[in-house]
Amino acid sequence: MDALTLARLQFGITTVYHFFFVPLSLGLSILVAVMQTIYVTKGDEKYKQMAKFWGKLLLINFAMGVVTGIVQEFQFGMNWSEYSRFVGDIFGAPLAVEALVAFFIESTFLGVWIFGWDKLPKRMHLAAIWLVAVAANISAFWILVANSFMQNPVGYTIAESGRAEMVDFFELIRNPNVWLQFPHVALGGLTTAAFFVLGISAFHLLRNKSGHLDAFRASARISLLVGTVAVLLTMGFGHAQGQRMADTQPMKLASAEGLWESEDPAGLSMFQIGNEADRTSVVNIRIPSLLSFLSYNTPTGEVQGLNDLQAQYEQQYGPGDYIPPAIWLTYWSFRAMVGAGVLMFLLGLLGLFFYYRNRLGEGKTKWLLRILIVAILLPYLANTTGWLLTEVGRQPWIVQGLMTIDQAVSPNVTVEMLAISLIGFTLVYGVLMVADIYLLQKFARQDIDGSGSPIPWFGPDEPESDKKNARLEGAY
Repeated sequence: MDALTLARLQFGITTVYHFFFVPLSLGLSILVAVMQTIYVTKGDEKYKQMAKFWGKLLLINFAMGVVTGIVQEFQFGMNWSEYSRFVGDIFGAPLAVEALVAFFIESTFLGVWIFGWDKLPKRMHLAAIWLVAVAANISAFWILVANSFMQNPVGYTIAESGRAEMVDFFELIRNPNVWLQFPHVALGGLTTAAFFVLGISAFHLLRNKSGHLDAFRASARISLLVGTVAVLLTMGFGHAQGQRMADTQPMKLASAEGLWESEDPAGLSMFQIGNEADRTSVVNIRIPSLLSFLSYNTPTGEVQGLNDLQAQYEQQYGPGDYIPPAIWLTYWSFRAMVGAGVLMFLLGLLGLFFYYRNRLGEGKTKWLLRILIVAILLPYLANTTGWLLTEVGRQPWIVQGLMTIDQAVSPNVTVEMLAISLIGFTLVYGVLMVADIYLLQKFARQDIDGSGSPIPWFGPDEPESDKKNARLEGAY
């Protein structure tokens, strides 16, 4: 492989690792703040235990997110120096605000929250976790301002030096792409946290070995309500992003659909096997007119295909291959993302139905608890495939319409340098991820008050008399 391929692979792996942890921090900080707010307003000690329990898991996850994020920023200067030279005047501004303001507030008040239990006044301590939650999401906002410029460049001019220079900072903030991308990511974080809390709560309700089952029932109720609403809104903003994509990044939309030829009306592909060598579809099962309807809210409307867009871009930008690499990846990433979202929404509705009938986890409904444990993986699948679609679908552009990937890579990095660092990063991240998952599952299997040994994943449930005694002991 050449240096460009290795640089792309290294940044892609780092991004996937990083975004494996970020959404959980965004959403779980809000859920912990909500639980602590209920404790402060109602004085119910159960919610204090819940805030501490889920807050401990938030801290473990937060540490890993910080480590991978720092490495990402270094890669802009080391592997992508030509990109940094071209758009550094623009790209660096929102990242600087994120680091100097949002991340500073987030990390500072996280420390205040950790060490402030029973030392600070309740409301002051509550303010600390809300500052963490708000700052974490504001941090995501500034990062998405930078990313949205790559998707839809605004507020810039090309100087005589050939560099892109900022002319309107507020135009960057008003970028329409930001105001669809940010709520989509923030709500995706809430969805991730809700299904994380729901899955662990389902585990404790299924195993029935906790002395504080009421706390896990309350956690399940909050996460079911938040998760069901959040995933529905996430899909809504995702739909709006898709409609905007039809106007600003039609090549990405076409690659997500594997649409080689323009169509009016355009059908939505449900299953496709394509031949990327000659740029055709071999097998394609479709719903007529649905893609036009989703793109324009009407049953008719042309959706441009990859081949026509390639010819158009050659006239506009000059000779080159403007079709994203690995159409199969964007095509199936889109379907994995949407499929995971729909499945989470249906599970949320089902969980709410059984919960409010007081049947969640009882008798024949224990099957649902087992599914909810596994469903912890669904938001991670949606987050990862969503970012693959976002970033791979934009290629060969690194900044849409302004700079291609091959123009952005550092000229002085060698294949050897990149190969060694790629292997090193991947191995280190792999070890850290194993450690992170080990710690998360270890503390997640403890009781809500942190007492006792972690509950085994598998094994026979307690006899009914023992379950009753455990609940009575927990009450005292």
